[in-house]
Formats: sequence, structure tokens, C-alpha cells
Amino acid sequence: MTGATRATPSGPERIEGRAKVTGTAPYAFEHPATNPLYLHPLRATIARGRVTRIDTDAAERVDGVHTVLTHRNADALNPIGDPELAVLQSDGIDYRGQLIGAVVAETPEIAAHAAGLVDVRYERLPHDSEFRDDAAIVYTPDADASPMLSPDLERGDVDAALAEAAHTVDATYTTPPEHHNPIEPHAVIATWDENGLTLHDSNQGSHLVRDLLAALVGLDKQRVSVIAPHVGGAFGSKGMPHGHVALTVLAARRTAGRPVKCALSRTQMFELVGYRPPTRQRVRLGADPEGRLTATEHDSLEQTSRFKQYAEQSASASREMYASPNRRVTNRLAALDVPAPTWMRAPGEAAGMYALETAVDELAVRSGIDPIELRVRNEPEVAPVSGLPFSSRNLVACLRQGAERFGWHERDPRAGTRREGDWLVGTGVAAASFPSLFFPGSLATVRHESAGKYRVEIGAVDIGTGSRTALTQLAAEALEVPFEDVELRLGSTEQPHASLAGGSTGTASWGSTVVAAARSFRTEHGDDPAEGAETTAGAADNPDIGKYAMHAYGAQFAEVRVDADTGEVRVPRMLGVFAAGRIVNPRTAHSQFLGGMTMGLSMALHEHSVVDERFGHVVNHDLAGYHIAGNADVGSIEVSWIDEHDPHVNSVGAKGIGEVGIVGTAAAIGNAAYHATGVRVRDLPLTPDKFLH
Repeated sequence: MTGATRATPSGPERIEGRAKVTGTAPYAFEHPATNPLYLHPLRATIARGRVTRIDTDAAERVDGVHTVLTHRNADALNPIGDPELAVLQSDGIDYRGQLIGAVVAETPEIAAHAAGLVDVRYERLPHDSEFRDDAAIVYTPDADASPMLSPDLERGDVDAALAEAAHTVDATYTTPPEHHNPIEPHAVIATWDENGLTLHDSNQGSHLVRDLLAALVGLDKQRVSVIAPHVGGAFGSKGMPHGHVALTVLAARRTAGRPVKCALSRTQMFELVGYRPPTRQRVRLGADPEGRLTATEHDSLEQTSRFKQYAEQSASASREMYASPNRRVTNRLAALDVPAPTWMRAPGEAAGMYALETAVDELAVRSGIDPIELRVRNEPEVAPVSGLPFSSRNLVACLRQGAERFGWHERDPRAGTRREGDWLVGTGVAAASFPSLFFPGSLATVRHESAGKYRVEIGAVDIGTGSRTALTQLAAEALEVPFEDVELRLGSTEQPHASLAGGSTGTASWGSTVVAAARSFRTEHGDDPAEGAETTAGAADNPDIGKYAMHAYGAQFAEVRVDADTGEVRVPRMLGVFAAGRIVNPRTAHSQFLGGMTMGLSMALHEHSVVDERFGHVVNHDLAGYHIAGNADVGSIEVSWIDEHDPHVNSVGAKGIGEVGIVGTAAAIGNAAYHATGVRVRDLPLTPDKFLH
């Protein structure tokens, strides 16, 4: 494959590409709405306590204000187990920025002005928003309470193995909170009428939103429609509906059929739509004289919220990565008076693999073994914890191919020895892994329109990854018709049920569903179907689930330059080589890998939400203070992948690519920065001051 600075890979162009670049693809807030009203949320200005008085008289007297909602007049909502959606149900305050009301008015400007006139008084209670390892706030989550959690792991005698090891690493790595900033802010339009509730919502799963909101407001889910044909980025933040959606639904219930529009500002998103939690991870590694691991310990502490638990178990990255006979993996949470974290691209793996892959690099330095060779020596024959065979594992091939393409063998292993003018220059490597998941339950409908044209419908959401194009390809392939003879419709609950767009499962889950429906259509209607012939079907259960360990893998390489006088960090060159099963569309896959690596670069150098612990809020809560990588920060990024056939992961053979691209990137950059300077920075981001000590 080719890099960012070369020709674009082959594959059909995005079906919706022209509509997006010409501005005609409607996002959630842009859908036509007749005579809409606009909602401006009211948010708590204390971190913990309760509202004792909320005076809305002045706001209600403003011309153009339709209604002001508070906990005093909001309709009751059904408890569904998600406190984030239980908005305006009490006077309690659990974190700064919590929704405590809304002004609904004829224009956004009137709503914002009136919101500033609402007088709120509080009873303040002591709060705690300092992330730290303190027995008063730290606990181990109950793995039995959620299928997404794994119990802590203990195999062998880690302490004894470390005591006897020829080479050891014992270091603590930290990652800061990182906040979601997709290009399309979170937005929703809610309309109640005689048919029920309609939402135009920016989300990652319209059917999931429908099911949750229907239960929340007590409607049959058939009377709730959720529409999301285009979503401008999500990265996990739109995986579950947040409080602003419930607030807008409550407001729309009072507007006699008029739509209510709500678009969160960047600042509001820092408090209302989740974030990647900060972590403090201690990694201890022990190895024999040849560099083979004899002990692996990974303990991770993550932040969660007192009012809603979220655990992504970043230490779990060390469960299945390398062979090690003695292993201890523990995940703990620090519960604070803060907003709830949520999924963010490669949750768990992005932070966890940063710590593990940095520690592995430190072990390579201490043992005098090349970092690639060290990883190869610790390649497991079977999955270390489960003992299952790998469906396919081409990590070594990624490392070898990447080393050849990157010019790794020309590298002087000594740190701090290469200088070009004012710049100290180094190179680094890290491995990447992300589980290959499959979400069951999706359905697709295939219909013959006329003259060999087919319509395929599935309620999946394309969050900007190119799913619309890849699914059209798979449908055309299974139907054995040209690509242009298939029209794919997605994004709405009016279409058959589809799983969430998350965990890099889209092409695997929906693609298998579309292929199964297309094949069922041919079986039922033959090669010459009647006009209007139609079949709805889903993918069969995968008999290999539980029989194989299924992961995507990658090798990340980076060149880093650090100014010897100022500590400024530049990354002029990166390379990623991946093994991710079948690549359905090289063009869109290339973009996904580039995007993941760019996000990893941003994680390494820039992203850091700064919390003022006195008040419990993020200080740099906009794009002026929260820096993300821009064009000037990104040098050459090359992407390649192994031609990998994996018949076990799913019927399409795709492993998923949206997440693995970010995993390992930050560690590769950090390892390269050490090689350039001889300074080991273990705390992200890699800011200049950390290299000047």
C-alpha cells in the first residue's frame, strides 16, 4: 500500500463523498424542521451539592421564550439504570456542569440570553476531583456486574520471578484525561406528534438510542424513530445517548408538536459527552538473559465518576500480548465527583498499550536487545491466558516488514547520539493490538427494484468511516452484480435492526449480515428475481467464537526530533504496518489507519485536559486551550498492511481497523523521543518541558 504523501490506494470512492464536501449531506442539526424551537441547557456551577432555589421568572419574561424546564416542572422519567439520562429528576448535583434545566426559545440567541437570567442558588457539599491512588476513593470493580469487565488475573509467582530475573523494569506511566472533539458536535432534533417521537440525532447506533429513549419516556419503541444518515465523527462519544438527548426530549414534550433543536457547544461537550479517563499504570517486567519474559505485572488505576461507573480496564492489554509464565493483571478505579468517562477510540488498549509498549522498550534498552528482536522472542504460540490458538497473528510479519520499510537496521541503538543541527534525532517502535469483535443481532433487507437494480437496507450508522461504501461493495459482491447497481440505505430505525458502530465491529458485523441477506435472497429468489422480490436475514452464529483468540495487530514506527535547546518535539515520519484480515476497501481503510495514527500523534504530543481540582471542571475546555494535532504537526505518515486471510473471525474475514491504528502510536513516539534524547518521559503528553530536566 502507499503512504500519505503518495497515490491514493485503489477501491471505490466514498458514495457520499461529493455530498459531504459540497455541504449537501445533512447532519443531525441540519435536517429540515418546520418552525423549530431552540434549546440552551442550564448547567450546575458547583461540583457537588443540591439546588436550593432556581428563579426562572426573568427568563420566562423574555420575548421569544417558550418554556423553561427545571427539576421542579420536568416530567418524570422511567429509571432505566443509566443515571446520565435521568435528567431533571431531582435537585441533586453530582458534578460541575451537570444539566439542571433548559431554556427553549424561538432562536438560539434568545435561549442563550434567557439562560443567563436564571438565578440558581445551591447548597454546596465537599467534593473530590483529584485523581490519585488513595484508599478512600479507590476500589476494584465487580467483574460479575458487567459482561464487559474481566476479573483480575494472577498466574504463577510474579514476585519470585522478578527477584530472579536477569533484567527488570519497574516503572509507572500516566496518561491524562482526553476529551472528545469530533468535527460534528453532539446535536439532536426532537419532535413529538400524534405518531410518537422522532429524533434526528448524531449517534453511533440509532436502534440503541431508540430502545433506551423509548424505555426512558414510556413509549412503545415502534413509536420512536431515530434518524442518522450522516455522522461527522464519534470515536465512542456518541456510542450511548447522553443527557442532552433526554433533556431535548423532555422539552419537545411541551412544545405542541414543534421540533426542538439542541447543539452542544465545544465547552459544553467537555462536561456532557464523556472523555478518556486518566490512568496511572505500574508495569513490572522480568526477563532472562536472552530477553524472554519470565514475569509480567500490570496494575492500572483509572478515574471514574461516583454517580456512574465506567471501567475500561487498560491493564488488560497485558493479558494476551506476550508470552510470560508468571502474570499479574489488576484494574482499579478511583471514584470522584466528576462527569462520567466513556469510550474513546481504542478504549483500554490506547492507554494500556502505551504503558506496556514503553516498558517493553525500556526492557530492550536494559537487556541490550533490539526492541523488535525482543518482541519477536516473546511471541506466544497460543493466547497466553486463554490458551486458545490464534485465528491469525501476523505481528512478527508487521514488525519485520515495517523494519525493512522504515530503515530500522540502519539505526544506532545508542540513545542521544544522533544530532542534526539543533535537533536530536531518534527512532522508535511499538506493537499494536485490538480484539476482533462481532456484535450479533443485525438484520438486512435486500430488495430487487427493477432491471437488475437492488436496494439494501440496514439500520447501521456510518460515523465517517466509509461503511456505506464498504457495505455496498460486499452486497454487490454477494449478489454478483456491479457496484453501481446496488443502492444502500442506512442510519435509521425505519431500517432493519443493526448493532452499534463501535469496537471496530462495523464491517465485520454489518458486512456479514449484508452478505448473509444477499445470499439468502439469491437462494429464495434466484438469479432472475421478480420486481419487488425481497428478503430479510441476519448472519448466522460464528461457530469459531470461543475456539480461537481473535485480534488485529500492527507495528508502529516513528522518527522524532527534539530541539536540544527548547525541548520542542517534532514527528516528521511515521509508518504503520497492520494485520487486520480482509481489507474490503483499500481507499477507506487507508484513511482509517491514517486517522488512527494521527489521533495517536495527538495523544502523544498534545492532548491533555487540565482539571482545576478546587472547582471540579476542565480549564482548557475549548479548542483554543485543548490542542489537537493540526496539519503542521503531522509529517509523512505511511500505511501498509499484510495480506491476511482469516476464515475464523467472521464470514467476511475482516478484523476491524478503526481502533488498532491509534494503539501503539504514542508509545512509538515516546520510545523514539527517548532514543533521540536519552530522556525517558513516562507521562503523556510529551511536552517540551519534560525534556529539559
